[in-house]
Amino acid sequence: MADRTARVTWRGTLFEGGGTIESVGSGAFGPLDVTWASRAEESNGRTSPEELIAAAHASCFSMALSSGLAKAGTPAERLEISATVTLVPGTGITRSALTVRGDVPGLDEEGFVEHARVAKENCPVSKALAAVPEITLDAALA
Repeated sequence: MADRTARVTWRGTLFEGGGTIESVGSGAFGPLDVTWASRAEESNGRTSPEELIAAAHASCFSMALSSGLAKAGTPAERLEISATVTLVPGTGITRSALTVRGDVPGLDEEGFVEHARVAKENCPVSKALAAVPEITLDAALA
């Protein structure tokens, strides 16, 4: 079991106020500013929960895909992954779109797409996002 921690301070109202992700337990980043505008409008150098979710989804998916490919005897030389998380104000997160391009010697396109599909379905962050109406995948060999 592994617990991960983040500490945030918020001042003011939702629309006029702002917050700071003060620290994370690993010390890997922080402080990071966050505002409502960075969620629903332009980021202007600030982050948002959705941007952090996108980073979590992309990194989790990359680990799951890398593991699956290696277990199948076709380890990837390189995987390039992006995730785009969509927030609709008043509705919530409506989509997480994963894109992956891979350099995987010895694996054809169909096999790569299948491994990517399995990774998308089984990575812990995808499972945590189960309430999101749409999780898409665009997978292809580079």
